[in-house]
Amino acid sequence: MGSGLELCRRFYSEVVGPVVGVPHSAGLLGRGSEVLGFDDEMSTDHNCEARVLLFVEDGVEVRPEVPGAFEGRPALVEVHTLRDYFLDQLGFDVDGTLTPEDWLTFPESILRQHTAGGVFHDDVGLQAVRDRLAYYPDDVWRYLMISAWWRVHPEMNLVGRVGYVGDELGSTLVGAQLVQDLMQLCFLLERTYAPYSKWFGTAFARLSCGPAIGPLLRDVLRAETWQERERALSAAYRAVGELHNRLAITAPVELGVERMWDRPFEVVWGDFPGALSAAIQDPKVRRIADRWPVGGIDRVRNLLWKARDRRHLLGLVDSR
Repeated sequence: MGSGLELCRRFYSEVVGPVVGVPHSAGLLGRGSEVLGFDDEMSTDHNCEARVLLFVEDGVEVRPEVPGAFEGRPALVEVHTLRDYFLDQLGFDVDGTLTPEDWLTFPESILRQHTAGGVFHDDVGLQAVRDRLAYYPDDVWRYLMISAWWRVHPEMNLVGRVGYVGDELGSTLVGAQLVQDLMQLCFLLERTYAPYSKWFGTAFARLSCGPAIGPLLRDVLRAETWQERERALSAAYRAVGELHNRLAITAPVELGVERMWDRPFEVVWGDFPGALSAAIQDPKVRRIADRWPVGGIDRVRNLLWKARDRRHLLGLVDSR
C-alpha cells in the first residue's frame, strides 16, 4: 500500500494546486495516522481520504473546484487561515509570542501532529509556524526532563515494596508505569515529540535508542517476580541514564545504587534533576521548576482536552 501522505501530495500537485489561483500554503497535518507516517492497510477502513489543508491570507475567499474522488479515494479540501487554524487546534495565536506557559499547556501529541505530515506549497508562512513549533525551547525541554526523572525515581522502590507483601499484580502495574515513563524520557532525550498511546510504542521503536533500550523494557514487563522486575528496571534505568550522559546534555551524572531506609529494595539513582536544573537560565522556567516539577499538560489532558480550555490551564502553570 502506498503512503497516505504521498497520495495527498499527488492530489495537491495534480488537482488542487493548479486551480487555487491565489497565494496560499498547502499541506497535510493534524489528525490521521498518515500524518504521522504510521498508516497501513488497516488504516484504509475509515477516514482514508485524499486530503489537503489549504491556507490563505485573511480576507481571501477561495473554493477550489475539485472532484469528489482521487485515485479511488474520497477527496477533501479544507480551507483555513493560519491564525484561525492554530487557534482552533492549539489555542495559539501565530502572531503572538510563545511563552513557557504556552509550551507547557500544548499537548505533546498535538504538537507532533502539527509538525509531522508535510508542506506541499508555501506562500503564506505555514512552514514558518511549524518551525516555531518544531520542538521545545531548551529550558522548557530541561524542565520536562526534570519532571520525567522525578516521575521515575520515587516509584522505583515501589516495585519491590508492593511485591514484598505478595502483590505481584500491583508490582507489575507499577513496573509498567515506570516503563512508560522511561520511554517518555527517551523521547525527550532525543528531542522528539511523543504521539498518543495508539502509536507511542511504534514511534519509540523508531527512536535511535529504541533497538537497544526496548528489549530491556520488555524484560520488565515479562518479569514474573518483583525481584526479576527490580533487576530489569535497574538495567533499563541505567541504560537511559547512560544515554543522557552520552548526549552530554549536562555534566556527567554518576549512577549509583540506593537502598531507601535500608529496606531490601535496590534502586538505581543519578541526580539528573539536579544537573538539569543547574542549566536552566529562563527566569520563568526557573520559577516553575522551583515548585514541584509536575511537567506538561499531558499529565491532566483528560480533564481539559479542547484547545479553548487551554486558557484555564495557563493560570495553573503560572500560579505562585
